[in-house]
Amino acid sequence: MPKFIKKRSKNIGLPPGTLVHVGDKKTEKVRITVIDYDEKELQEKEVQNIEQCFPFKDTPTVTWINIDGVYETENIEKIGRHFNLHPLILEDIVNTGQRPKIEDFENYIFIVLKMLYFDEKENETKIEQVSLIISKNCVISFQERVGDVFNPIRERLRKGKGRIRKAGADYLTYALIDTIVDSYFVILEKIGEKIEILEDTVVTNPTPESLQTIHNLKREMIFLRKSVWPLREMISNLTRVESSLIEEATKIYLRDVYDHTIQVIDTTETYRDMLSGLHDTYLSGISNRMNEIMKVLTIFASIFIPLTFIAGIYGMNFACMPELSWRWGYFAILGVMAIVGISMLLYFRRKKWL
Repeated sequence: MPKFIKKRSKNIGLPPGTLVHVGDKKTEKVRITVIDYDEKELQEKEVQNIEQCFPFKDTPTVTWINIDGVYETENIEKIGRHFNLHPLILEDIVNTGQRPKIEDFENYIFIVLKMLYFDEKENETKIEQVSLIISKNCVISFQERVGDVFNPIRERLRKGKGRIRKAGADYLTYALIDTIVDSYFVILEKIGEKIEILEDTVVTNPTPESLQTIHNLKREMIFLRKSVWPLREMISNLTRVESSLIEEATKIYLRDVYDHTIQVIDTTETYRDMLSGLHDTYLSGISNRMNEIMKVLTIFASIFIPLTFIAGIYGMNFACMPELSWRWGYFAILGVMAIVGISMLLYFRRKKWL
């Protein structure tokens, strides 16, 4: 699975906390956006450098700093120094092959999870790591590339819908996690549609292309399961964490996200079983088709065995074969061969072998 595997060989032998980006090489510019808000006002802007985010650290309002691009380690190092982040946390941010997890520190909470979305142009599932730093009034999100599933949250913030503008940074964190988990359902719907189409194809006309599609879907389901199972554990730990950064009122919503995660896991396991069944159905279909071909060939071979025997007898060049001197001997033998062949066809048809 080359697109899902992160090469970590460049980190071998380096001291802990060394910032080395592990992931796909990027050429586009890092994008940094800031949304600062309270119940009455909202300020949204895109900044040109990481230093412009520093004044928002101690503001009484809630601030969401989103960084698209973790391959420029200088930005990660600067924001780590200003927000007093542990070097190992910074290392986990730039190493995009992390497992979903949560780490509780005294002044902040660090969360890693996987964001999946469906690319309509390339018709495939995209995956990237999202890292979250939650402090008292600030949420910092780190993404691998530009583009995410958070646009509904931005619209809710702009329009002031719901309680997101009235709540704190912990509720914003819940909203981000909930949106990521909900995007899993979109991926599962796409996979479910493919499985339904594949079922009809495999049953009626199994082809090598069908087998390749089954293997591709099984690969996606394996990686989806790998992303969701640790996510369930991470959300469960987040609901039980004893931190002043997560209010009790927010934990109720986090438990709802936990239920959604369980639904994703159940659906994932169901689809994995369906794909395994489709694989068996494909092999059975190919085997049945081969059996039908072999049956037809066997019937024809059975018909021609006695005909070949008769032709072989009268193909011998003995001088004392009386039938060779008959005027109608040739046509008589052809008639006998025709009768034998037709009789065998009728027999096979009576046995319902044809």
